[in-house]
Amino acid sequence: MPDETQTQTPSESRAQPLPPRPAATDRTATAPGTRLSAVWITRLVMAAIVLAAVNLRPAITSLGALLEETRDGLQMSGSVAGVLTSVPPLCFAVFGIAAPRLARRFGPGAVVCAGMVAIAAGLLIRPFAGGTPGFLAASALALMGIAVSNVLMPVIVKRYFPDRVGSMTGLYSMALALGTAVAAAATVPMTEALGGSWRTGLAVWALVAVLAVLPWVALIRDRSPAAESERADAAAGSRQAPAPKITRSPTAWALACFFGLQATGAYITMGWMPQIFRDAGVSASTAGVLLAVTMVMGVPLAFVIPRLATRMKNQGPIVIALGLCGLTGYAGLFFAPAAGAWAWALLLGISNCAFPLALTMIGMRSRTGAGVVRLSAFAQSTGYLISIPGPLLVGVLYQHSGGWGLPIALMAGLLVPQIAVGVLAGRDRTIEDEAVVRN
Repeated sequence: MPDETQTQTPSESRAQPLPPRPAATDRTATAPGTRLSAVWITRLVMAAIVLAAVNLRPAITSLGALLEETRDGLQMSGSVAGVLTSVPPLCFAVFGIAAPRLARRFGPGAVVCAGMVAIAAGLLIRPFAGGTPGFLAASALALMGIAVSNVLMPVIVKRYFPDRVGSMTGLYSMALALGTAVAAAATVPMTEALGGSWRTGLAVWALVAVLAVLPWVALIRDRSPAAESERADAAAGSRQAPAPKITRSPTAWALACFFGLQATGAYITMGWMPQIFRDAGVSASTAGVLLAVTMVMGVPLAFVIPRLATRMKNQGPIVIALGLCGLTGYAGLFFAPAAGAWAWALLLGISNCAFPLALTMIGMRSRTGAGVVRLSAFAQSTGYLISIPGPLLVGVLYQHSGGWGLPIALMAGLLVPQIAVGVLAGRDRTIEDEAVVRN
């Protein structure tokens, strides 16, 4: 939003008519409860993005920290627990693909607001739902909210901060990593402080989600000219059909596979890494902190990697470097899980920063805003669909082999194709270029 409109005085506004767009950002529209100034809209959107990002992973990492207690409390087998760890990517694939259509119908802000409500409700209900089916259903509700927010957050950033996409994506990624890490580290100590019940330890994260609902409610209730203009622009942008057909683009498929394989590794890590350390003799609280170390690496790197990637024509070298860190970390888990636990957690945390890199490459592989929306929905939904079998297969291998050797070998093996498709996705080309070549 232009800075010069923010310094305009009321008398200047009356002295001469303003063009439609600057008038939409006039600071003099101040009807309480219905209109917000452009400055406050910007601040409110920033707060809404940060709070939403903080809530996009605690539903998963808090469960990972208390997976053993949850399994015992619900009498789950290892295979059923593997199904539980596969629910996040399944929900992200199924519901994420519907996000663009929902945004066209209701607006991106309203859909993200509903997503935050779903997260809060799901987190509150699932510990007390009674039995595994109810637990899975409530988890799916929370994950549905996460899924639509995952896809639409880049749209919100692009809409409100078109000239600061890199920095705002970094801020969003940092907040996401921070929420992930805090949930992993704090869940076990907080559970103990609240009486030791795993149900209370999981339910408390609903309070954080409730906080995230508030700024989104304020945004969708705002009826200032600026907000109405943003909603009109978003609706118009959503109706534009991009020229290239996504499914015919090799780059789109490479991005989807890269996103899927990195998501596989991330959700295996979030769901099973604390258990790997606990089975190696590490205490439950320390295992949670180790997962937090892995997740917290995304806080600084989520800001650095997107900026570095946008300065490079080819992002392949970053893909290779992150993959090598992951291979080293898995080798350490295989040979000395307890002795070098902190080093392996650190290396795997660096490797998991393929997520912000994938988001950055999605934005770089299309020239148009409409193309980015379609590419984001395709890459994330297809990618999460690809990632579904991974956590389930780890649970099955763990149960039937009686140890972590085979599961860790699988995790390391998946990094090899991840590096290969990541190098392909990192090439300096766009889906529009490929459409021209095919035509």
